[in-house]
Amino acid sequence: MDIFEKIRTTGLVPVITLHDESETGPVIEALIEGDLPVAEICYRTPCAGSCLRLAVSRYPDVLVGAGTVINAAQCREAIGTGARFIVSPGFSPAVAAECAASGIPYLPGVVTPTEIMQALDAGLTHLKFFPAGVYGGLNAIKALSAAFPQCEFLPTGGVDNGNLPQFIANNKILACGGSWLVKGSPEQIVKTCREARSIVREARG
Repeated sequence: MDIFEKIRTTGLVPVITLHDESETGPVIEALIEGDLPVAEICYRTPCAGSCLRLAVSRYPDVLVGAGTVINAAQCREAIGTGARFIVSPGFSPAVAAECAASGIPYLPGVVTPTEIMQALDAGLTHLKFFPAGVYGGLNAIKALSAAFPQCEFLPTGGVDNGNLPQFIANNKILACGGSWLVKGSPEQIVKTCREARSIVREARG
């Protein structure tokens, strides 16, 4: 099973911002207990690289990727930690090139037809739609999918357990991502993730 198929199977990508390496274990273990062994650790804090390395080494059964990767240097560092996929808030040709050279899946952020065409020119068809809640949500994805039927989308930003059923039932949605899955205490994370996984299973049969 390839990386995109694993992401499609879970239907969810928790977006995690860690402020200290010590936060890594409790969050990842809560995801595991919540039946959601996927983690996108974001390059929004100085400790992102060390947190990624820890998560990859300590939890080999979790699909750990790097998010908010905005330049080639971050991408190289993330790949060096063992991150298995790379996500950006926008499309970066430099990041795309680094991922292609290393054989690492890349999900660039897009919201416009022009950005989608740029991603397609780079050979990319699995695309993050961010911030989904600001740029038209599911209706926008439906409209874009008519013009770009070869693409699958990962909407992030504005998705939660309330609207997850509508998003995840659409056949152009690879999975839904967001930080809502990792809000609160470890116990709350477990509860939210289990609810979300139940929603995905029900919506996708």
